[in-house]
Amino acid sequence: MKLLFIVDPLAGLKHYKDSSVAMMRAAARRGHAVYACQANQMMLRDGRVWTRAAELALRDGAGWYDAGAAAVLPLTDFAGVLMRTDPPVDADYLAATHLLSLAEAEGVRVFNRAASLRDYNEKLAIFRFPQFIAPTLVSADAGEIGAFLAAQGDIIVKPLHGMGGQGVFRLTPVDPNRNAILETLTAHGRHLIMAQRYLPAIAQGDKRILLIDGEPVPYALARIPKIGETRGNLAAGGRGEARPLTARDAEIAGAVGPVARAAGLFLVGLDVIGEHLTEVNVTSPTGFQEIAAQTGCDVADHFIAALELRCA
Repeated sequence: MKLLFIVDPLAGLKHYKDSSVAMMRAAARRGHAVYACQANQMMLRDGRVWTRAAELALRDGAGWYDAGAAAVLPLTDFAGVLMRTDPPVDADYLAATHLLSLAEAEGVRVFNRAASLRDYNEKLAIFRFPQFIAPTLVSADAGEIGAFLAAQGDIIVKPLHGMGGQGVFRLTPVDPNRNAILETLTAHGRHLIMAQRYLPAIAQGDKRILLIDGEPVPYALARIPKIGETRGNLAAGGRGEARPLTARDAEIAGAVGPVARAAGLFLVGLDVIGEHLTEVNVTSPTGFQEIAAQTGCDVADHFIAALELRCA
């Protein structure tokens, strides 16, 4: 197969960590041609969606790729197109998904489905599964958030479009910075944010559960916060520890999986703290390399094998 990966600049990807790199390597090992481009290299011309892309030669180690000469190709040239651009889901990201929707109308297989990338906000999607979530409020009103804080006693607040723990704060009623934090996150009431009851189980890890075509990988990656930190995100200094899924993890994955598959969400990363679902990540879920290194479970190979079945 000929596969196109829409990613952030290749030079910025970490060969030892990024799941997109693991996917590309696995695809190459399985005999597929791997191409890469950035979202802003797509174009709509003569009613068709094209992109400027380069074929990659993949290898292990730090010098993990060589890029061939870039060429302008129609997306219909590819058996599958994988949208792996990191958030924020801003106007440019949304414009890219609209081009991908037009490509889908031409018959292109896009993973994840472009419309679902728009519809499944990674924070708000948890409300599709209310039986699994902790008390949660979405508001731009500092008074509403203050009342929620008073009722819960200890909360997490975060923007709706970030990643990697950016803009995540823990607040208590006596926090002297409470007003400043809420003013900053909401831009003085202009932006909606999410507030969730603080879950002490974060000390045991913020688990990332991967769903591939609706089926869970048998290991979760628990992101354990460093001392003095609330966030478990690896980008915020958390430590990743692979663990077999618990019965609760499997219950949550079993409920979300069929819904995600029906929506064309081929790869999903569920964030679970203790007993609760806290996020549904659909843009560029990661954790492949950490799970593989610690368990021997080759998540990337499993992913490409499942992709082959979908693209057959």
